[in-house]
Amino acid sequence: MAEISSEQIYLDYRSKVAAYISSHIRNREDAEDLVSEVFIKVHASIDRFDETKASVSTWVYTITRNTVTDFLRRNRITEELPEDAPSPLLTEESYLNEETLSELAEALTHLEDDERRIIVLRYGSGMPLTEIANKLGLSYGAVKIRHRKALNKLEELMKKNNI
Repeated sequence: MAEISSEQIYLDYRSKVAAYISSHIRNREDAEDLVSEVFIKVHASIDRFDETKASVSTWVYTITRNTVTDFLRRNRITEELPEDAPSPLLTEESYLNEETLSELAEALTHLEDDERRIIVLRYGSGMPLTEIANKLGLSYGAVKIRHRKALNKLEELMKKNNI
């Protein structure tokens, strides 16, 4: 096989790499960064590529898959949701009357302590998740996941009680 350049690999595989990454990473800027990261890795290791062990496409796919996996692990992304995405549970006017507020308070008692603290700090004190993370000594990612989990639990409890 003729020697292949990293520039040719980029031209041949850029759209496939971008499509794969975009199917796993919703944030466009992160996806673009990862595409660049993949081709930086390809360029840095092109002289170690051994065509007897794998095809170019398999090699590029492996680098791409590993780059995405590393990114997801590094950022502990399970579901990308904006921090300030409104919860239907806490924004609908029907939940703002006294009767439903007392039922919401009852539903809060069914949450884990850390989930309840996060909900109270977020909606009772209006604290952003980053500040809550600092206050509780947790990572932002952990707080974001627990916040979403708590909202889902509250929503289920409220639905179950026809609130």
